[in-house]
Amino acid sequence: MSHPGLNMNAVLTEAVLTRLGEKALNLGGRILFAVICFLIGAQVIKFVRRAVHRGMEKAKADVGVVQFVDSFLKAALYVVLALMIASSFGVDAASIVALLGSAGVAIGLAVQGSLSNLAGGVLILLLKPFKVGDYIVEGASGKEGEVSEIQIFYTKLVTPDNREIILPNGALANNSIVNVTTRHCRRADVKVSIAYGADLKKAKDVLLQMLKEDDKVLKSRDINVFVEELGESAVILNLRCWFTNEEFWEGKWRITENCKYVLDEAEIEIPFNQLDVHMRGEV
Repeated sequence: MSHPGLNMNAVLTEAVLTRLGEKALNLGGRILFAVICFLIGAQVIKFVRRAVHRGMEKAKADVGVVQFVDSFLKAALYVVLALMIASSFGVDAASIVALLGSAGVAIGLAVQGSLSNLAGGVLILLLKPFKVGDYIVEGASGKEGEVSEIQIFYTKLVTPDNREIILPNGALANNSIVNVTTRHCRRADVKVSIAYGADLKKAKDVLLQMLKEDDKVLKSRDINVFVEELGESAVILNLRCWFTNEEFWEGKWRITENCKYVLDEAEIEIPFNQLDVHMRGEV
């Protein structure tokens, strides 16, 4: 004959195991449901982003605006999806919002740099100091390059030697920016030195003629060759002309190289730094 206490323990153990199994099954079902919801939600988010992207392209919005809205929309929709999945586990979305609200000060202090970058991105899109495709120089750091992307928090530049620079939007919004490509043309200044004993007028004439014969130099703008400085070892001349933005760098490099050729042909010396030392005899 079995003991009544042992039977009771067995029944309780079986009930506990059954209840744990039901809870584990229920939890597994919720996790599976959450995974399915996430996968479906991710596809819906991609669809919404593509639809908004196509709509903004049809409206001929700036590329930077399209990139910014897309990244902001992606972050916002994933936050909404996370709240929906959390609610499926019995978490009250209103409680989450209230909790975030009560912790707003601490969160704001922790992410104040990111919030500054977000605000900077909004200002860039509203004021439009530059757009995707412009070549800019950031005043504080001197970083420069062509704008390739304008995201929520950062702007990406590509340098002429194909390096990528990532600058925070907050810094761009709060510092001076030189937008090189706003105007259709750009002035080039090339400095060259000639010896003090050289024929100054002849040097200016041959350099000016070289500039006038260059096909890419804009003849509608001023072309000058003038004395920039009387240096310690040479007379420094400045060649000033204008190129379109597309031709600027190639034109400046070509003009600099041609200075050497025409001065050599005219037998005008390009001196190197030198120092005359006078020795006194012993008394």
